[in-house]
Amino acid sequence: MTYNTMRKTDNGTIYGTSADKNRKLLATIGCILIVGCNSFSTGRTATLSQLALHSSHRGVSTSPRIHGPQTKFPKTYRTRERSSSSELHLTRYLDNLDYLSGMNYTEPIKAIVEKVANKSTKVVNRVVADEFFDDVDRRKKHYVSDWTDGVKNLRQTIPAILFLYFACLAPVVSFGTIATEITDGSIGVVEFLLSSGISGSAYAILCGQPMAFIAPTGLTLAFISGLFRFCTVQNIPFFPIYGWVGLWTSLFMVSLGLGGSSKLIRYCTRFTDEVFNGLLSLNFIYEAVVSLKRNFMVADPMNLTMPFVSLAMALGTCWGTMQSVAFETTRFFNQKVRTALKDFGPVTIFVAMSLLNQLPSVKKFAVPTLQVPGTFQLAGGRNFLVPLLSVPLKMRLLCAFPAVLLTSLFFMDQNISVRVVNNSRNKLKKGSAYNIDMVALGLITGALSFVGLPWMCGATVQSMNHVRAMTETRFNEEKEDIEVVKVTETRLTGFVVHVMLASTIRLLPLLSFLPIPVVSGVFLFLGRKLMTGNSFLVRIKDSIAETSRLAADHPIRVLGRRKMNAFTAVQMFCLMGLWGFKACSATAIFFPSVIGMLMVIRSFVLPKFFTERELKALGDETP
Repeated sequence: MTYNTMRKTDNGTIYGTSADKNRKLLATIGCILIVGCNSFSTGRTATLSQLALHSSHRGVSTSPRIHGPQTKFPKTYRTRERSSSSELHLTRYLDNLDYLSGMNYTEPIKAIVEKVANKSTKVVNRVVADEFFDDVDRRKKHYVSDWTDGVKNLRQTIPAILFLYFACLAPVVSFGTIATEITDGSIGVVEFLLSSGISGSAYAILCGQPMAFIAPTGLTLAFISGLFRFCTVQNIPFFPIYGWVGLWTSLFMVSLGLGGSSKLIRYCTRFTDEVFNGLLSLNFIYEAVVSLKRNFMVADPMNLTMPFVSLAMALGTCWGTMQSVAFETTRFFNQKVRTALKDFGPVTIFVAMSLLNQLPSVKKFAVPTLQVPGTFQLAGGRNFLVPLLSVPLKMRLLCAFPAVLLTSLFFMDQNISVRVVNNSRNKLKKGSAYNIDMVALGLITGALSFVGLPWMCGATVQSMNHVRAMTETRFNEEKEDIEVVKVTETRLTGFVVHVMLASTIRLLPLLSFLPIPVVSGVFLFLGRKLMTGNSFLVRIKDSIAETSRLAADHPIRVLGRRKMNAFTAVQMFCLMGLWGFKACSATAIFFPSVIGMLMVIRSFVLPKFFTERELKALGDETP
């Protein structure tokens, strides 16, 4: 390029030949990309135009040929943090371009970048809500300590990892076994192990609240079952539909998280929490009972020894696990011994029951064990990637409708689970981040849908087990009650536990020694544990209690027995309705939408029959 062909316009801007103009265009595009990348990496409010305008304030240009204009521009955009590195990068970039080309790029670049910046800022501010960035600001300062705190407290971290591994393994294997039956072998134990391990470890890295776990849930499995039956009846391929429903759900979840929609969870009061947790508890117990009932159905009617041995093994596992977890509240031994028995007791019971089943005197009863493949392979020998393009475009778009139902289920399940973890009674210190959790779950759901692995969602039982396992407690002699000293809030336990779950696929032959009744016993324990603290279930028992023997602040003393029972009856009918939709094969795919009706009933129906004072006495005050 020659400089003698340049011409200067009236406003002092220099233009060159056509080659100069092409070079200038490329430089402009490159500058926009550089500034754009730097701006988006530092936050939505550090706009592109501010970075570009900084070059016009840098005084006399370092170029020996051209001096830039000294125009000052008002600060019309609010900034949360200033990107000094991005500004310096842009300034040097413009100076080098001016020097090498002998042309002033500041003015044209400034005009283009400012126009792009205005549009980009509007788009970002519309898509990403303040609540999401508030979550980021609240949690980012704790991210390093989320890992190091677990390393500093290995005495508590190691037993917690061992306990949580078995506590998470049992539902994964059980749901995998059930999924094999309801999907005709399309999804099995291997898929559940792989999905739970990969998604759980990814969630530990990406989420905002690391004390919460994601795992397979009975409600998600019910939706998968309904979707599979629908595809079977309509004679359409299951996995492409499964993949597109998951991808749409991923898009909706990420959009909801970035949009700060988790603020709506405040309308999900204790009324909804209690019914939803009651549904989860009932589902765990139901699956355990069905598994034990199956042993009686397949056994010889003239010899029911095996079913009764299995029943005894399941009840023994449940009772032993409950006693070991509750041992910390007893007066025996010292605090260290009680804590060790609480942490390692459940693991010891699982191993002991498996070894007991291998004794010749017990093995002769042929108690059923887990049926897992001897080597790693996906169910049916299918390919790892789902053939998403094998269905027509119309069908891909229609998958958005069931995705709305699945999104509503995930939204409720995820936020309720995390909200239980964030309860003030748990004494967590680092703060919540509901919107980050939603985005993390959305991204993981999309990744799982590409490869046809089972979807994961917020798991209340596993999450609370995680909180309790990392909680240090002591007995308050004055109050005669257990009080929380501190909670080690860490990502390390969740990450290691789920890496171990994913690694379990290399130990598939060993899983075949685990008796199914032991898994059923764990389900019974989880279902019973989920009932703890559920005032809805407590009020059912208190409905026939003598008033004089109830606490002074009991709802009966404020509302009267009839009105308290009416509130409890509404919750009972809601629970029965949810269970009916879930259990019926024709409506199973639609039951997530019914969960949303719980908030509608609480927000618009109950206030017409109960005063705010009465709702507060029931522990369900309006937000």
